[in-house]
Amino acid sequence: MNLTVLVENNTLIDRYFKGEPGVSYYLEADGKKILFDTGYSDLFIENARKMDIDLLNLDYLVLSHSHLDHSWGLQHLIQLFTEAEIEGKKYTKPQLLTHPETFTARKVGGIDQIGSLISEARAAYHFDLKLSQEPFWLTDKLVFLGEIERKNNFEAQKPIGKVIKNGNKEADYIIEDSALAYNTAQGLVIITGCSHAGICNIIEQAKNIFNEDRIIDVIGGFHLQNPSKKQLMGTKNYLKELKPTAIHASHCTDLNSKTELAKVVELKEVGVGLELKY
Repeated sequence: MNLTVLVENNTLIDRYFKGEPGVSYYLEADGKKILFDTGYSDLFIENARKMDIDLLNLDYLVLSHSHLDHSWGLQHLIQLFTEAEIEGKKYTKPQLLTHPETFTARKVGGIDQIGSLISEARAAYHFDLKLSQEPFWLTDKLVFLGEIERKNNFEAQKPIGKVIKNGNKEADYIIEDSALAYNTAQGLVIITGCSHAGICNIIEQAKNIFNEDRIIDVIGGFHLQNPSKKQLMGTKNYLKELKPTAIHASHCTDLNSKTELAKVVELKEVGVGLELKY
């Protein structure tokens, strides 16, 4: 499997791409082309063009969850496909894979919409829409983890804003948050967006699905932004016992959290243009 970072908060020195507070990764695995999240804007398209990555021939589009920094680029992908059709260019309509709650309206504080700007109906019109709470296999080795079981007592403990269901506002625990896992001969690679479900919970779900305890890498946001001491120490102790080969903690992982995690695991840098091969 090959993974290329299209959008990340940070860029790499002497690599002249642009960054934004969001996530978008391009994967090639077992003959399939996958776009994981779309960031906040059309930046993932701009960066992909500079990297000679063709987004008109995707097999899958996976959304980790609803939040704007992961889903708002979706409207620009629709625009890209529409413009291709106008120009008579061939493109493939990918299967859009995500949790059934991803297109539910969300708000936080005085901000009326922090979720997807694209409705479920519109997504189904433009893509081959697959909504799944259960694990879904993209290839024999790559799986969408589905709804993450939240087992421990230090992650995913607090809601973020409100989710609107049937006109009612409910505390939003971002139940739709999910991730991908890829099985290599050396162990598992976990690819996550924000890890609202808890990075440790996510890893445990991947381990259970594959019946595999070896983790060679985890890349993505760990949702450790000014975390409680309980959450940070719980994550640190979990990773110390897990002994992954490396981790690429990024996006929504603050400096203090990275510093703590680096004491027990090999922490790698992440930026737009990073290419990883497994």
